[in-house]
Amino acid sequence: MTDSSLLANGRLPASTEMSPKQVVEKTELLATIPAGSQVYVTDLGNAPEDTIVAAAKTLTDKGLIAVPHMAARRYASAADFERRITRLTQEAGVKEVLAIAGEADKAGPLTSSVALLETGLFDTLGIQKIAVAGHPEGAPDIKPDVIKSFLMRKHELAAESDAEFRIVTQFGFDPHQVSVWLDEIRGWGNQFPVHIGVAGPAKMTTLLKFAAFAGVENSLNFLKKRGGAVVSMLAGYDPNTMVEPLEARITSQPDSQLAQIHVYPFGGVAKTAEWLTSRGSWSFQTSSTSLTANESA
Repeated sequence: MTDSSLLANGRLPASTEMSPKQVVEKTELLATIPAGSQVYVTDLGNAPEDTIVAAAKTLTDKGLIAVPHMAARRYASAADFERRITRLTQEAGVKEVLAIAGEADKAGPLTSSVALLETGLFDTLGIQKIAVAGHPEGAPDIKPDVIKSFLMRKHELAAESDAEFRIVTQFGFDPHQVSVWLDEIRGWGNQFPVHIGVAGPAKMTTLLKFAAFAGVENSLNFLKKRGGAVVSMLAGYDPNTMVEPLEARITSQPDSQLAQIHVYPFGGVAKTAEWLTSRGSWSFQTSSTSLTANESA
């Protein structure tokens, strides 16, 4: 069921993400990430397609796994989506994607991740792993019953696909809320492994800004109420206050669908890499080039 689990040291493995511009212009940051790690390539609608493809190719060439965001609403036409995924697979060697609805001032004809999946292009072009979005705190613009129906539709599509599916979630700060949500979607019939979104080390002001932007209201309230417990004035936010309770959950519930963390590097990629390496979620010692850093554990 899971595509990964606790490492031998009891830590959850981790992925992270970078903007296309960061990947292309700050390649020195890639040396801080272990080979075989998944690096999501964001698409906020402000990077040219050439830069996104170049970023994915750079990651692939460096031995990292590029996972570009495929944001449905940002494609002006189905042909635009087909061109993008064709270029990513054929020019950059992409094998994994994150399929999301995304936001756009003027949405195109593809309005959801389900619409992307229903084109069949991911299978046609050899995509082997597909991540879809999860929302432990709910989504401001989507009703809970719609979220559930979309997740179940993705399971139907996964059954018809050659690709492995997983859920990658929005970030949050309350591990109890995550545990409640994991139990809820299991009750719905979820079979996908789950990668929980975690904010990397950062200043409190930075976290509040990104939490407000992402619309994670519960996390904003959690931070305001318990900020002193999870954020030190000197060191800033300690992500272990979120991650360690999740690792304890796996220890107590080995059949948990929680498989990995996905770290949003709000305090910078270098700082996130330093934290992940120091806590043992990232290892630069891989036993086989055929395995990812996480799978080799």
